[in-house]
Amino acid sequence: MAKGLVIVHTGPGKGKTTAALGLALRAAGDELRVLMMQFIKSAKKTGERKAAPMLAPWFEIVQVGKGFVRGGEEMEAHREAARAGLAEARRRLLSGRYDMVILDEINVAVHLGLIDEGDALRLLEEKPPGVHLVLTGRDAPASFVERADLVTEMREVKHHYHEGVKAQVGIEF
Repeated sequence: MAKGLVIVHTGPGKGKTTAALGLALRAAGDELRVLMMQFIKSAKKTGERKAAPMLAPWFEIVQVGKGFVRGGEEMEAHREAARAGLAEARRRLLSGRYDMVILDEINVAVHLGLIDEGDALRLLEEKPPGVHLVLTGRDAPASFVERADLVTEMREVKHHYHEGVKAQVGIEF
C-alpha cells in the first residue's frame, strides 16, 4: 500500500456510516484487515453488527459508545466511554493488526465535547503510514477536514422520514 489515507465522511445527510461500511466491505474483499469502532452508538444489534462476524477475520466492529447523547447527568458516562474508546482506538491503530480503521461517529463525539479535539488530532498524527483511517459523523471539525486526504459531505435532498416512514431494517439499522 503506497499511502494510508485519512478519509472524512460528514454532513447532515444520511449515508456516512453506510459509506464507511462500503469501504470496509471492499477492503475485506481484498483481504485487508478492517476495524470499525463505533462511538455514540450503543450495543443494539444492527445489521452491520450481525454481518461483521460473517466477514471475519477481515472485518471487526467494536462499539465504544453509550448510545444516543441526551445531555444532563449522563454526559459524564458518555465522556468516559468516548475517552476510553479513543484510547482503545489508539492502541488498536498502532498495533499493526489493521489496514483500515474506521472511527464511526467520532466527529459527533468531538463536536459534543465527549472527546478533546486535540486528542483526536494526535491520533491522526500517530497513524501509521500504511493504514487508512476513516472518520465519520456530522459536524467534522475543520482540523479533520484540513488534515484529510478525502472529504465527502453528505447532503440530504429527500428523506422518507419526513413523509412519516419510520427507520427501516437494512437501511437505517
